[in-house]
Formats: sequence, structure tokens, C-alpha cells
Amino acid sequence: GVLFIDEAYYLYRPDNERDYGQEAIEILLQVMENNRDDLVVILAGYADRMDRFFQSNPGFRSRIAHHIDFPDYSDGELEQIAEAMLGDQGYVFSPEAAQVMARYIALRRDQPHFANARSIRNALDRARLRQANRLFTRSEGPIDAQTLSRIEAEDISVSRVFSGGLKIGAGETENDV
Repeated sequence: GVLFIDEAYYLYRPDNERDYGQEAIEILLQVMENNRDDLVVILAGYADRMDRFFQSNPGFRSRIAHHIDFPDYSDGELEQIAEAMLGDQGYVFSPEAAQVMARYIALRRDQPHFANARSIRNALDRARLRQANRLFTRSEGPIDAQTLSRIEAEDISVSRVFSGGLKIGAGETENDV
């Protein structure tokens, strides 16, 4: 069988006194050892956090033989992902919005908590909300299907990414910015 654990570093949180992660890790190591011919374990997560995770338990590093670091998507790949995500939801970028999205991607990747395609999905969700709000507040009658399905530059350009960068405060997540 295959066991896939995403964000595996959350298994162990030594800063939490009520954390049972170390016990979970010991059980997982035992299961891996007892079923090494029948079980593949894949641990996934951000490289820096995974490194700290492996340092917290040397037994893991010796039992997980292969470590693969996947590079982030390029700006062009993220632009294609954004267009595909919008297309899947029945939306398109205006030509100007596509240019603004390209600038957004270039800026966003250098800011905190960049998460590749997840960051793009979150940005598109916010752009669609802004678009809906824009159309609702400015509408003076029926809106045609083309207008309803088009993201404009202003739906993206008001992001905090363009106004000095993301500053995620206490209690906020990337979804809030």
C-alpha cells in the first residue's frame, strides 16, 4: 500500500505540550519497519520545514531513503495554471488582466507564504469576489454573459501584493490577503 502524508511536519510540534506527535511518529516508524516490503510512505511538505522535521527524529531520515525536492513552478507556468483555473470555472482574463496577473505572480512569489498554484487559486478566488462586487455596485441594468465571465485588471490590481506586499498579521492567513 501507499501512505501519503502531506505537510508531515505537523505530525510533530514540540512547542505544544499537549502534542502527541512524537508517539505518532514512533508508531509510524514501527509500521514502516514491520511492513517495509508492502508499504510505501510518502512525506510531503515545504523543504525547510521538512528538514527541521527530519532533524527532530533521525530515525525518520534513515528510513526515508529518497528525498526529492520539486522546484516551484515558473512564472509562465503559473500564468498558464491561472488561465486554466479560470477557464475551468467559466471565466477568462481580459488582455489587461492577464498582464496584471503576470505582474502579480512575479511580485507574489517573493513574499511570505507563497504556495505555488495554491497562491494562484486564492488570488483568483479573491479576484472573482472583487469582480462580482464591482459588477454589482456599478451595474445599471442587465449584465451580459461576456462581462460576467471576464476578470478585469482592476479585479487583480487592488491586491495588497501591489501596495507594498503581503503583511500577514496575527490570526490572518494567505486567504485573507
